[in-house]
Amino acid sequence: MRGFLIALQFLTILPLPSPRQYHPDDLGRATVWFPVAGLCIGGLLYLADLLLSPLFPRHLTDALLITLLALITGALHLDGLADVFDGFAARGNRERFLAVMKDSRVGAVGVVGLMLVLLLKYAALLALPIYLKRPALLLFPLLARLTQVLIMTGAKSARTDGLGAAFLSGMGSHQLSLALASTIPLAWLLGHWAGLVALGICLVWGWAIRHSFTRRLGGITGDIIGFASETAELLTLLTLTAVTVMLS
Repeated sequence: MRGFLIALQFLTILPLPSPRQYHPDDLGRATVWFPVAGLCIGGLLYLADLLLSPLFPRHLTDALLITLLALITGALHLDGLADVFDGFAARGNRERFLAVMKDSRVGAVGVVGLMLVLLLKYAALLALPIYLKRPALLLFPLLARLTQVLIMTGAKSARTDGLGAAFLSGMGSHQLSLALASTIPLAWLLGHWAGLVALGICLVWGWAIRHSFTRRLGGITGDIIGFASETAELLTLLTLTAVTVMLS
């Protein structure tokens, strides 16, 4: 329960009781609970959809759900997404990329990338058939948080400080194994074959991001984890829509 609370405290802005003492490896160990925390975030979206759907047309309800997701998470990963897009735009060496990501200012490319990802998430959610929408609300935050665990497992930190380094210090393959064990049956339960395909794509995507940034920067950062999470949410929604269309 301690690790679960730590995971929820980091991934959301929900008012939760804090553990009395933190140990250096607590953040890394808590990653085993990330998929469950993602499921809880999805549960809040599910409840919101139940409340909003009778009041608003679907396109407005779905826009409010995407907005609520950003509010629940404190836009933490959206910030990382914008920072990584700005890093790509800098077109410099490793030090330049890291410096741009650390800069608190958001550049034009970061803003455009952020807007495009949010727009695509909204459009993909709106395109889902109604019978799959609520299972998808539970599934896509879950798979995105699993992707975070995969990104961090066995990775090196590109910096000696920051949240990325704090998480990596307490991580091991044990966390990923348990996270996968909880996610695979949920992916089948919520999405059946489409859910398993989305899971596979998120795993490949997470591995590709970790491999790419390790080669480019010598490791990963908290911003890269946020970038992976946001793009995994989008990929999950796109995959669910595409598989549904193909099977219909």
